[in-house]
Amino acid sequence: MSAICVYCASGPVEQRFLDLAADLGAALATAGHTVVSGGGNISMMGALAESARAAGGTTVGIIPRALMEREVADLGADELVVTETMRERKRLMDDRADGFITLPGGIGTLEELFETWTAGYLGMHDKPVVLLDPFEFYAPLLGWLSDLRGQGFVSRNALDRLLVAESVPMAIRFATAR
Repeated sequence: MSAICVYCASGPVEQRFLDLAADLGAALATAGHTVVSGGGNISMMGALAESARAAGGTTVGIIPRALMEREVADLGADELVVTETMRERKRLMDDRADGFITLPGGIGTLEELFETWTAGYLGMHDKPVVLLDPFEFYAPLLGWLSDLRGQGFVSRNALDRLLVAESVPMAIRFATAR
């Protein structure tokens, strides 16, 4: 099976977002996929990893040394990789993943999404980049991106490279299709 990197919040969020992360982690594990994450054990990141392991899955956490205490490292990960920098963390997450799923999150999550999406669009990888958005959390962002397309700043090909899923099964199907 494949390894799916999941980007998501590591700070306080509503229960529905924690439940979404837990549902995704369990579904990925049940389908036999390894879950690659940012290596934290709190908030959505923690719910994702804990539910994946509870469902019998394998988790790989990749966390920079500077965030070990701040994000409370996922010491229960099957493999916990500690990096020296955020750039090294992201490179290893990219290298270890066969596909990417982005859940609701803040600026760190958005930065990871945009970097991965851009790299795919530029042909630096051919891995699926999925936005899992059952609550229309990203509706304003998607609307803005559509506006940017209308103004010529974002191409149709770039927008087509970002796969938007409304459910966990759909996101997994998109992230594992090659």
